[in-house]
Amino acid sequence: MAVATDGPTAKKARFWDKIARKYATDPIADMAGYEVSLDRTRTLLAPTHRVLELGCGTGTTALHLAPSAGRFVATDVSPEMIAIAREKLAAAPQPNLEFEVADADAPAFGQGCYDVVLAFNLLHLVADLDAALSSALHALVPGGLFISKTPCLSEMNPLIPVLVLPVMRLVGKAPPVLCLRELDLRAAFERHGMDVVAVERHGTKGKDVRPFIVARKRGPADG
Repeated sequence: MAVATDGPTAKKARFWDKIARKYATDPIADMAGYEVSLDRTRTLLAPTHRVLELGCGTGTTALHLAPSAGRFVATDVSPEMIAIAREKLAAAPQPNLEFEVADADAPAFGQGCYDVVLAFNLLHLVADLDAALSSALHALVPGGLFISKTPCLSEMNPLIPVLVLPVMRLVGKAPPVLCLRELDLRAAFERHGMDVVAVERHGTKGKDVRPFIVARKRGPADG
């Protein structure tokens, strides 16, 4: 999918393109917690599943999870992030995995094309949470799973959303973000016809502000 050369999508792409190479080399802050999330996600995938990942970054998570699925399409708004992901894939080929450029705020993947949609470290970065969820769920089959892990900035130090983030944005060191809580995410999922089936915290270092939430898209029989 091509990304526009102007407008909000292009602006986001430029921000992430600029930091993509550094982002690719930054260590994962809580590797043990990350491994727990990977293992938990694997328990929810099947060899027949068609999986869509939104906001895949440089592809690390997709490369770990693709062997547990049938077809795996991983997307990101940043062409440079996707270029790095494709470099990783070329070094360790997986025939069921592909990387594509796409904006999570405006995905267009067809209706009911995927059994699972993943959004890790993404939902706080979309422009409109309801619009992004609506578009993503359009791609899910009834009964399909939406699996997310989201930094909830409103659960952090109260100075972060009101002081630290505005200053970082002013100097170009941070993108626009949504200051969410777990309750905000749960309410949004339920508004969009999903049943929240699991809420977990996988962090192993200090306070964990990244809830791992599994939600199921209701089918016709669910009302």
